[in-house]
Amino acid sequence: MENLSVVAEGLQFAEGPIWMADGSIVLVEIKRQTLSRVAPDGGVTVIAELGGGPNGAAIGPDGAVYVCNNGGFEWYEIEGALIPGHKPHDYAGGSIQRVDLATGAVVTLYTGCDGAPLHGPNDLVFDTMGGFWFSDHGKSSALGRDHGALYYAKADGSRIVKVRGEMLGPNGVGLSPDGGTLYAAETPTGRLWAFEIDAPGVLKPPPAPWLHGRLLCTLPGYQLLDSLKVEAGGKVCVGTLVEGGITVFDPDKEGWSDLVRFPELAITNLCFGGADRRDVWATASSSGRLYRCRWPRPGLKLAYGD
Repeated sequence: MENLSVVAEGLQFAEGPIWMADGSIVLVEIKRQTLSRVAPDGGVTVIAELGGGPNGAAIGPDGAVYVCNNGGFEWYEIEGALIPGHKPHDYAGGSIQRVDLATGAVVTLYTGCDGAPLHGPNDLVFDTMGGFWFSDHGKSSALGRDHGALYYAKADGSRIVKVRGEMLGPNGVGLSPDGGTLYAAETPTGRLWAFEIDAPGVLKPPPAPWLHGRLLCTLPGYQLLDSLKVEAGGKVCVGTLVEGGITVFDPDKEGWSDLVRFPELAITNLCFGGADRRDVWATASSSGRLYRCRWPRPGLKLAYGD
């Protein structure tokens, strides 16, 4: 990792960074409940007020930003670090929202699937067909937590399907360079899963009934996985909590991982950008910082927006 620098401070639990062609970073601030823009000089402006708990974000086929809204959290400050907790007293469910970048207008596309509510949508990735895969992390209370799941939906609001249920806190999602594999990171288990795709919204059966998909790796010790992005060469880069960094996984080397450490408790997400796609912006949500650094390899160009 080269040239690590702090781009912005004072963000209210930033997540979902998106690199824009003008050099700015569009991201969410979960505690602030906004979609915000960070200028290259670190200045922050609000694009839209979203309510709840805006989480993962991505540019869709129409140039709008699509946001996974987890419904919000209770918040705690522990030794100077901002930490999300259980669902708040005013929790009203999760949703998928669309934000017009030019006007800030917000439309809610989905709040449920097949009559069941979304609990805590977390991260999303678009395919080249105009649809998106997204994770629902579930939601917790003092009495327990909901199961998590993976979904597929169309950007026009016309279709949503659950593709894998009863997962343990699925968080980051991403697609392989050829679009044939979906990756999902589970937060509490420290596991990275791979799912073979049959068609938009259809996953191939898991290799065994007791597995969600193909298990690529389980991190040792107490490490938690968050959101992710994929490199152009196929490696998967996942924000890592407690150890504080970005863990790199190689899908061709089962069980292999390499942690790139940051001076932080929690790196929650990252995005690639710049002319050669080797610039990385990483959200250190608990401290309110947005970092920038040079990465040894280029990131994968996403389906839309960059």
